[in-house]
Amino acid sequence: MLNTPPNDLMIEEIGNEHVGTSYDTPMKENAFEMDDDLKMELIEDKFREIMEIMGLDLTDDSLSGTPKRVAKMYIKEIFSGLNPANKPKIALFENKYQYNQMLVEKNITFYSNCEHHFVPIIGKAHVAYIANGPVIGLSKINRIVEYYAKRPQVQERLTVQIANELMEVMGTEDVAVVIDADHLCVSSRGIKDVNSSTVTAQFHGKFKEDATRKEFLSYIQTEK
Repeated sequence: MLNTPPNDLMIEEIGNEHVGTSYDTPMKENAFEMDDDLKMELIEDKFREIMEIMGLDLTDDSLSGTPKRVAKMYIKEIFSGLNPANKPKIALFENKYQYNQMLVEKNITFYSNCEHHFVPIIGKAHVAYIANGPVIGLSKINRIVEYYAKRPQVQERLTVQIANELMEVMGTEDVAVVIDADHLCVSSRGIKDVNSSTVTAQFHGKFKEDATRKEFLSYIQTEK
């Protein structure tokens, strides 16, 4: 089959239907040949050009610094999870309590961006694991969620990436992730539905068993 480039209709359909193309975030092989300073300099120039095309007056005090602010925000903040140098260092600890039941970290707030329109995804992640050896510091679970959220994303991919990362660092398949998120590409444009949210889930190991999965879901449905 020929690998033909998408036409305008296909581009719109992919964006509106939130279709993801791969498990890994699509990246160029030379994505990190430029350092952050050069990337910010180039983005600043390009974003200034975009603003000028839209007819904005960049001599205005309120707008003059916007290209630089946007460039810094893209590289250092909301898309910092693209750079593997920013991946959190995960230390495991001896399970001195011999705790072998479920641990749930729920209501982890995250901010991501839809890769189709570059507008926010705002949600909560609920993560659980059952240790078969060392345990992880609680804040590191939040940092794993944050790292994968801070990149252009599709919610299904984000859910899988968090689960796979936790399985890898913990050395256990007994991992579950549920994400409930609002997509501004749905609420602020397109269909403009402000009431819907999107829920995705990934269950591995013991969490594929009905009893364990139901126990996990009962915990995340309770109020704090």
